[in-house]
Amino acid sequence: MEAARVRAEHRRLLESLDRPEETQRELLTRILEHNAGTAFGREHGLAAVRTVDELRRAVPIRTHEALMPWIERAMDGEPGVLTADDPVVYFSSSGSTGREKHIPVTRTYMRETFLPFYHAAFASLLGTLPEVATVPNGVLNLWQDPTAPTARTDRGQPHIGSSQVDYRRFGEDSAVGPGNDASWSRIPDELAAADPWERAYYKLRLAAAQDIRVLIGINPAMVAALPYQLRTSWPRLVEDIRAGTLGGRPHTSPDPERADEIARYAKTFGTVLPQHLWPRLTAVLVWNSALASLYLPRVRETYGPGVQLFAAPIASCEGPAAVPVDRHPSGAPLYLPGCVYEFVPADGPLSADSETLLPTELEEGRDYHLVFSHIGGLYRCAVTDVVRVVGRIGRTPRVEYAGRGIVRSAAGERLTEAMAVRALGAACHDTGAEIRNATFRLPPGRPGHPGRYQVAVAFAGPPVPDLADALDARLAQHCPGYGTGRRSGRIAPVEVITVHEDAFLREWERTVRGGQRPPRVKDRVFLPSDDAWERLVATGPGAA
Repeated sequence: MEAARVRAEHRRLLESLDRPEETQRELLTRILEHNAGTAFGREHGLAAVRTVDELRRAVPIRTHEALMPWIERAMDGEPGVLTADDPVVYFSSSGSTGREKHIPVTRTYMRETFLPFYHAAFASLLGTLPEVATVPNGVLNLWQDPTAPTARTDRGQPHIGSSQVDYRRFGEDSAVGPGNDASWSRIPDELAAADPWERAYYKLRLAAAQDIRVLIGINPAMVAALPYQLRTSWPRLVEDIRAGTLGGRPHTSPDPERADEIARYAKTFGTVLPQHLWPRLTAVLVWNSALASLYLPRVRETYGPGVQLFAAPIASCEGPAAVPVDRHPSGAPLYLPGCVYEFVPADGPLSADSETLLPTELEEGRDYHLVFSHIGGLYRCAVTDVVRVVGRIGRTPRVEYAGRGIVRSAAGERLTEAMAVRALGAACHDTGAEIRNATFRLPPGRPGHPGRYQVAVAFAGPPVPDLADALDARLAQHCPGYGTGRRSGRIAPVEVITVHEDAFLREWERTVRGGQRPPRVKDRVFLPSDDAWERLVATGPGAA
């Protein structure tokens, strides 16, 4: 990665923060000029659109699912459907519903939106630790895996996660992610087709022999899982390092001294932690808001007392949202050069005709649904993410990821993920509880019985019996409808179920072993799977 490019994109973003209206207006003009002649553009009269108000009247808000008829036409080979230049890959994401997404990615989008955002995202980290760009052998990149096996659409187009992008396909040889150009990091071709669990082990095995200084994690679930992986796989690591093997094949020179060192840590401490392997590790780049904010402080301890957490950029497979420009722990200004942003207050539903707000109209301390338009062919696309305004830089809102736009209701209330997480965080503060992870569930209601939320909690330390009462009170505070339901007797007190401290990590392992790439396995505030819930709560605090 070229530090000069990172700094240039960082400056470009900073220059936009005092002129959000002008920056967004110029971007909308560019999008319309490029794509007005497409099938979508003709159908919606984009050639006559000049302003956001006119765009609002011409194009309804749509989800990715509602845009799929146009995306499928492009996937079937029809030219000029959503964009002037045709997609070359499709970004994938399981989404909140579990249905696979297909986000079209064109060369223009990569050149003008994604890659500038991607470079700017590393500016804060490089500003503090310039060796990230100059000493690639010291960076472990858990997030990016451009050599992972590639899925394809029915017509053979690559259907990949954004973490699998090979930027050389877009003429960006210098955009290889930090750590991915390290001499030690490549999984050999003969092992490249291994399943995600084995690939995760290979990456850990290769890094265990290195002097890692920086970890690119992005997804906090992966950062939390790495100490667990070490704890469960260190004997295999020791064996491979001692023999100089990888996946049973000769790979490096045998290193019995390093193997003995790791084995001594295990004997002394009962396990091997990241700080044992990498005592000079100084930084982890990771999302540090929403549910992760409740467990990352304890996870960070396993990486070392001096390790700093750097906020990762906020984005979805649909497009970029915000890029850190300083050391704020979780918030970042909107990436104004990349997308035209609209917002809908998240305390109400989002619909095709929802009235939207522009960046300068947002209020600090409120949650918003996010609506994207960008040159890659998404027009007023509602994503599942909700952001919270936590300040401003210049005239541009600083936002943090607050949760998915998922709502639960036991008795007419609208309990959002953001409300649930804030209530849980406040309840932990009230009681002194520390947690490793948690998830909410609303079981199917029974006629004549009040609804009741359940929360599976893996405590970091002894269970805290008072957490249930504190959480009940905080839910009433953060979700007025919950308080009304409790007072009327239509909602029963929340139930906290203590699960094994490793319950969520075991579920993470199960999902990865089942074939899901680690960057896609994320925390779920409202767990969508009844089977996963049953597995979690079956592992009580003393379960083996």
